[in-house]
Amino acid sequence: MNTERLTILPPATALSGVVAPPGSKSITNRALLLAGLANGVSRLTGALKSDDTLYMADALRAMGVGVEEPEETVFVVTGTGRLAPPDQPLFLGNAGTAVRFLPAAIAALATGEVIVDGDQHMRKRPIKPLVAALRSLGVAAEAPTGCPPVTIHATGGFSADHVVIDAGLSSQYVSALLMAAPCAGRPFTVELAGNDIGARGYIDLTVAAMRAFGASVEQESPSRWRIEPTGYRAADYRIEPDASAATYLWGAEALGGGRIDIGTPSSDFTQPDARAYDVIASFPHMPAVIDGSQMQDAVPTLAVLAAYNATTVRFTGISNLRVKECDRVRALSLGLNAMKEGLAREEGDDLIVEGDPSLAGRHLPAEIDTFADHRIAMSFALAGLKSSGITILDPKCVGKTYPGYWDALASLGVTYLEEVPG
Repeated sequence: MNTERLTILPPATALSGVVAPPGSKSITNRALLLAGLANGVSRLTGALKSDDTLYMADALRAMGVGVEEPEETVFVVTGTGRLAPPDQPLFLGNAGTAVRFLPAAIAALATGEVIVDGDQHMRKRPIKPLVAALRSLGVAAEAPTGCPPVTIHATGGFSADHVVIDAGLSSQYVSALLMAAPCAGRPFTVELAGNDIGARGYIDLTVAAMRAFGASVEQESPSRWRIEPTGYRAADYRIEPDASAATYLWGAEALGGGRIDIGTPSSDFTQPDARAYDVIASFPHMPAVIDGSQMQDAVPTLAVLAAYNATTVRFTGISNLRVKECDRVRALSLGLNAMKEGLAREEGDDLIVEGDPSLAGRHLPAEIDTFADHRIAMSFALAGLKSSGITILDPKCVGKTYPGYWDALASLGVTYLEEVPG
């Protein structure tokens, strides 16, 4: 059990400075995989180096892909258009993108048995819909618990050219199949089972990245894509900053006053979480109802801001947050109520936050259980800008996507009390 603790000390002055968010995790892991599936040398710049992306890079190396890191934000990837079965199971920590994306690529381009596994948290995250889709394509794949580990008996392709996928739990299942499809050897169709899909904007990210690496993708309807058997070609690819990470800096600016320059206008982001900017800009008069379905990773940021809002905020469309790195709806409710009993409540899968501006400037001796979830840690740190006594448990879990987060806040004038065991 990690017993490290970090207590944020509210700054005496408004926050100001320049902080560049790290590269997008979502785009980095897509680009790494596509470069690994391509034949040739690709250079990825602006990339994120964090737990999630380094797990993906190591998995690709284990399957015969060359991955070099000549600079802090650069990957150079050398692919052959094939994936070799690794010598041992692929361990991917709690990297959801890596665990969801790789099985389909392995099924399309490898030959032999491959096991994709993760840590104790990943082993609770559902992958059954993707396994069912692969089985419908003639791939012998098993996940007995409905969660990782997943065993793929790859034969270097699919036996069908049309797959129907249930994406109600995660759009990552769709992205996995889309990215594997150009390697199928014949025109291929990916279709949704129904219209429910978690964070549809991430499909747009996937398609844009695929096209950058030479794929031909046509969206025939809101629930159907046709992909040509082009394979992928190596490319130089620039990765934009992470919009989810930017929400913490936008939130810090809204709560702490001052001016934080992140170097990228909100309008320049293509990631779905960037739409949170307008909601954050409305603070302390946030909308009474916020639909979080298409900006799921921004919801923790918005929920902590809502604690200091002038009025009550209800978050809807967030049922998928229950199957993220932790049950984020529950974690947010517990954390907010640790700050003040009755501050938040769950109604079904909705989260209601009773805004209380009087919390600003008060001492709230709250220990925030992060459940090893980076987004819970980073979002509740924002509460520490307004109220004293906010203590983040397991603060190093931010390394999953933003290893420099605490240093970034420190550069703006935030100070901490750290407790390290032993």
